[in-house]
Amino acid sequence: QVQLVESGGGLVQAGGSLRLSCAASGSTFNSYAMGWFRQAPGKEREFVGYINWSGSNTVYADSVKGRFTISRDRAKNTVYLQMNSLEVEDTDVYYCAGSRVATMPLPHEYVYWGQGTQVTVSS
Repeated sequence: QVQLVESGGGLVQAGGSLRLSCAASGSTFNSYAMGWFRQAPGKEREFVGYINWSGSNTVYADSVKGRFTISRDRAKNTVYLQMNSLEVEDTDVYYCAGSRVATMPLPHEYVYWGQGTQVTVSS
């Protein structure tokens, strides 16, 4: 019932900013918790951050805390990942994911995934 499409990735210089978008279809989107993850080929998927169903609570990985911000626009059925002060180590494919568990889903409870968008940070 839910399809997720990421956009906004690209090439950016270290220290720069990007905003990723995750557009969701389906009427149940606004009851979903949403997470952002990233993964490089041959590497394990890494949790980036999470926002609860209402947008009132966010959690971030230590590696991005203070630099990345997750928000959601319920009217537009869109979740955003604002990435500031980007570092070369942030280079990855970024995925958004949704869970019917409205708050603090466990990893296996993210069941809807986008196709990913590439973020490349150059030095």
